[in-house]
Amino acid sequence: MSINLRQVALKKRRVRRYQHDKKKALKKCPQKRGTCIKVYTLTPKKPCSARRAVCRVKLSNKNFVFCHIPGEGHNLKKFSAVLVRGGRPNDLPAVRYRVVRHVLDLADVYLRKSARSKYGVRNTERLLRLRNVLAQKNKEFQKNKIK
Repeated sequence: MSINLRQVALKKRRVRRYQHDKKKALKKCPQKRGTCIKVYTLTPKKPCSARRAVCRVKLSNKNFVFCHIPGEGHNLKKFSAVLVRGGRPNDLPAVRYRVVRHVLDLADVYLRKSARSKYGVRNTERLLRLRNVLAQKNKEFQKNKIK
């Protein structure tokens, strides 16, 4: 199939459609720092039933957004500093952002074992192993120092 002259002319005249920004408040940044103004729970849309933790945040660029707090339990209260990223829970209307765990005032999820990176949890087993190795080296150093 070949393209005729009319089709070529039409292609040049076509205007590219504007791609709207889903995370407008972040102003093309991956994350923004903000301050919690209100922390509360919301109930999700129809088929789901739960109580989702949500907070209203004033960003550093003076925008106000609703943010979802992921994971079980949190320590946020009014005037807590948080880091906000994009990404929305599908069952909460008007909530288009999430709060990053284990950054600034928001603690990580306690006793989380799977999908740890999403909830700011460190690998406790690795940390314990490192601590044991450091303790052994310290003991050896102390013995050598005494001799």
